[in-house]
Amino acid sequence: METKIILDTIWVVLAAMLVFFMNTGFAMVESGFARAKNCVNILSKNFIVFAVSSLGFLILGWGLMWGDGNGFIGLKGLFFLNGADNSPATGDAYRGVYSAISWASVPLMAKFFFQLVFCGTAGTIVSGAVAERVKYLAFIVFSFIMATIIYPIVGHWIWGGGWLSQLGMFDFAGSTTVHSVGGWAALAGAMILGPRFGKYSDGGKINPIPGHNLTIATLGAFVLWLGWFGFNPGSTMAADPHAISHILMTTNTGAIAGTLSSAIVSWLLLGKPDLGMTINGCLAGLVAITAGCAFVSVSSALIIGLIGGALVVFSVIGFDRLKIDDPVGAISVHLINGIFGTIAVGLFAQDNITGVATGNGLFFGGGFTLLGAQIAGILATGVFVFSISSITWLILKYTIGIRVSLHEEIQGLDIGEHGNMAYPEFLSRKPVFSALGQNGNGESIAVAPSPKRAFEGGK
Repeated sequence: METKIILDTIWVVLAAMLVFFMNTGFAMVESGFARAKNCVNILSKNFIVFAVSSLGFLILGWGLMWGDGNGFIGLKGLFFLNGADNSPATGDAYRGVYSAISWASVPLMAKFFFQLVFCGTAGTIVSGAVAERVKYLAFIVFSFIMATIIYPIVGHWIWGGGWLSQLGMFDFAGSTTVHSVGGWAALAGAMILGPRFGKYSDGGKINPIPGHNLTIATLGAFVLWLGWFGFNPGSTMAADPHAISHILMTTNTGAIAGTLSSAIVSWLLLGKPDLGMTINGCLAGLVAITAGCAFVSVSSALIIGLIGGALVVFSVIGFDRLKIDDPVGAISVHLINGIFGTIAVGLFAQDNITGVATGNGLFFGGGFTLLGAQIAGILATGVFVFSISSITWLILKYTIGIRVSLHEEIQGLDIGEHGNMAYPEFLSRKPVFSALGQNGNGESIAVAPSPKRAFEGGK
């Protein structure tokens, strides 16, 4: 028994480290998809969000999510991670503090850290959708509320023994619990913030705003792909060779299918195989397979990934037409495919494929029972997270403010919010000239107007 605990703990901690490393991938993808003048701001948000999320989850979030309570919230283990280690190895003396996770044999601190890195992932999803115009302080405050209250309550419903788990909803690694929660919060933020300056013309024209570095975005996508091999298989929270092997295969299959289908669909719709769409297609396939990675076959994972990759292309285009500005496609990747991935469990699940009794999905003779529970979970999560997130964003809007000034947005948040730039040498080597004037000899020369004159239209 002790050997099993050691092996389980090593596996869970290693997987948690891989999930933590996903913060690197998110920072790289989001900064690459943003403009150079906002790069420091994107990196800083991705850096600080994990610290803020960690503090909120430590203080209150863990207890609300995993503590014993009622069907809606945990009521034990609140305030700075208290309560005895309830793993089976420690006996039953203090059983009842965190019953919903007592099945995992690893020590309490390992359980906490693994769940903590998931909480941080939900928070960082929001960053990309509100990029290039959100106030740094407003984002920090929202991230703290997200990690302390919003994410843990939904997590309790689904993973912490709450009412959705009792209803029969299954979400193995978090298509809804992590990705849709982050996606709903991101959608609320993007809608309340409004689009970036110049993104949409009065006549309805959509003006593309390209990211500044697709090299770093592509490398970030590879980092996220790697991190997902901890995200999904690590959710076994045990060194189960069969389950881990199966989940590795379904996870990778979803990723490759999403990559290929997004490239093909973007090629057909846009005339070229768009790299940004392909990157998001890979991530969409990963998000879509996350809920069912332990419940579906490899061939089903291929279909799920193919649909997810196609969905993200149509979704990005659709949100643009609705004038919901999402600079990195986070809503399309995490919300839309989080919803689809959760539905896919109700369609493609095969009972006990890795030893979990889910019942069969609709396509395998299980009827609508599992699918109904999945849809109920999607609706409940959407209503709760979107409502609470919207209220939070609105309170912040009318108190500390959530959007930077137009001057700061045009100049770049790096200077306005942080006082430095990611690429300062570019400015000194290549000044931007935006007007023509004349020298003393009547010859035309390029003139760089002062920032004040530039933002006042030269008046």
